[in-house]
Amino acid sequence: MEAYLIPTAPSSMYYISDFITAEEEAFLIRSVGNAAASFCISYTDHAEIPSNRWVPLSHRRLQALPSRLTANNTLLPSPLPAWLEHPVLERLKSLDGIFADAPHGINHCLINEYLPGQGIMPHEDGGAYHPVVATVSLGGSTVLEVSQKRAADSETAEALKDSSSGAGTKTWRILQEPCSLLITCGSAYTETLHGIAEVMEVVDLSEHTVANWSLLGDRQHVVAQGGRSERETRISLTLRDVKKVSGLGAKLFGKIR
Repeated sequence: MEAYLIPTAPSSMYYISDFITAEEEAFLIRSVGNAAASFCISYTDHAEIPSNRWVPLSHRRLQALPSRLTANNTLLPSPLPAWLEHPVLERLKSLDGIFADAPHGINHCLINEYLPGQGIMPHEDGGAYHPVVATVSLGGSTVLEVSQKRAADSETAEALKDSSSGAGTKTWRILQEPCSLLITCGSAYTETLHGIAEVMEVVDLSEHTVANWSLLGDRQHVVAQGGRSERETRISLTLRDVKKVSGLGAKLFGKIR
């Protein structure tokens, strides 16, 4: 994984530009659409929750597989769909055990769809998940804005400062291309926020402003566009391990990896 480490980002963030092929990307986009009309999950109150349908939010829409978390951040587990197993989950398992310490492996996938101009405010994934997240990008490119938490302790703050693109810099830009994988763990998971600006076009993209510039799959295209990237519809697959899993679901389905 060292070959994919983003050298000027907080520790530890990894970027693989060609994690999936264009054909696999098209398959995944079709599968996401099919999943929107998929099965329902029955909760203990016997209410039927259409867990895999698009949930509209003010600036994006999302799906949660196999289901959304309960109010106390508990997952009622069932196996993730077969279309995620290959190529995504199989390939993730081959990456030097990046989820090896996760209690359940990968047991949850959040699917977000962003239309051009849509974004999300700076946020953190939080303590409901094991502190490793893998994000696969489909469709358009975007820039993830990463910033240091204000509440970071002095030792962590110095570590983040040292790993930034310049002395005292506390923000980083990660260009996520279609078919790419971004892995966030370590202090990058626990001590930073991340968000996407609500813009129609991303500008000022260069080796001086993009933390993962050296790892991009098509730097020349960005240069040819004058350091600009027009936003297109993008779907992200965010894969994590939910820490708290319903005991009933665990008995039914066992350990999911």
